[in-house]
Amino acid sequence: MADNPIHITLVTLGVADVHTSAAYYEALGLKRAAASQEAVAFFDMGGVALGLFGRESLAEDAGVPAAGQGFRAVTLAWNQADEGSVDAAIERAVAAGGRLVKAAEKVFWGGYSGYFADPDGHLWEVAYNPYAPLRDDGSMEL
Repeated sequence: MADNPIHITLVTLGVADVHTSAAYYEALGLKRAAASQEAVAFFDMGGVALGLFGRESLAEDAGVPAAGQGFRAVTLAWNQADEGSVDAAIERAVAAGGRLVKAAEKVFWGGYSGYFADPDGHLWEVAYNPYAPLRDDGSMEL
């Protein structure tokens, strides 16, 4: 494994309708990649790609049941440079058709964060972390 270090290159979300979900992420400002097709949409997110694929098809591809609701024990994070940017990002996500899950607030670890869910219920945390500044390209520096 030393010759092939672990990198997250693609996060694929199982969605009810690829077209509807792709329109939501486009409303958030992402641009659909040319590699997208009718059954799958891809978005470049600065070194990691976001994929949208039908929930049933994704489950079939993985060989697991598609059933499952509620908390999925995974959140995606979108870090911001300051508290005001957190509020603005959450407002943008909700205005595009997402659902506010938890309003942003100061949190126990010293930052500021809140949560929204996309139209398929995938949870996104939007956070300002003063202990992990962002690089110029928006990636997190640890």
